[in-house]
Amino acid sequence: MHSAFIELLQNNLEHATEFQNRFDHVQDAQHPAVVTVCCSDSRVLQDHIWGNDEPGQIFTCGNIGNRVVQQTDAGEVVSGDVLYPVEHTGTDIIVVVGHTGCGAVTATYDALTGEISEPAGIEHCLSLLKPHLESGVDALPDDVSRTEAVNRLVEYNVDRQIAFLDANETIPDDVDIVGVVYDFQDVYSDRRGEVHVINVNGEMNVETLREAHPAIDARIRRLWEY
Repeated sequence: MHSAFIELLQNNLEHATEFQNRFDHVQDAQHPAVVTVCCSDSRVLQDHIWGNDEPGQIFTCGNIGNRVVQQTDAGEVVSGDVLYPVEHTGTDIIVVVGHTGCGAVTATYDALTGEISEPAGIEHCLSLLKPHLESGVDALPDDVSRTEAVNRLVEYNVDRQIAFLDANETIPDDVDIVGVVYDFQDVYSDRRGEVHVINVNGEMNVETLREAHPAIDARIRRLWEY
């Protein structure tokens, strides 16, 4: 047995001891206030970035590129893992979590500006991002570096995922949709691990957002207002 998995099991014993009584109120049902859609990057610890260690608080979805889009025979729909808590557990806040240096966004950028070869499963995931990022790539300044381009497109991707949710009739009007970027590369500030709010219900203007949400004005920040 791989030693890494054995270590996981050993760590789980500590988890089970600590959490012995934390499932009492959620054993039979869940009513999380928030559903987060994060990139599945190993550096993005979905619950930890919010300081959450309580079962039942956050419904977590993860995939490469923090996508809310799922492809079906009928076309693009809101992914079932995102829609489930909204439809069945009373969740009324969706948070789309991008992160600096996203590999899925980088690969999509490379695919749109050149040519890359990926296994079929990865290519399928990129194909769900490409239509939403193509206009963002076209809008990039000519003098932007590759690193800057990717981090601007991280924001653009979050914006496009929110726009898709906002326009979809399966998402009730009273559900709030928030877009953030998790920064562990000193792109937004020198506080690694900080979350920066870039979009609330489709509004992307920093000053407008700060005026509308003074309680979090210091956390509202964007790299790119296109």
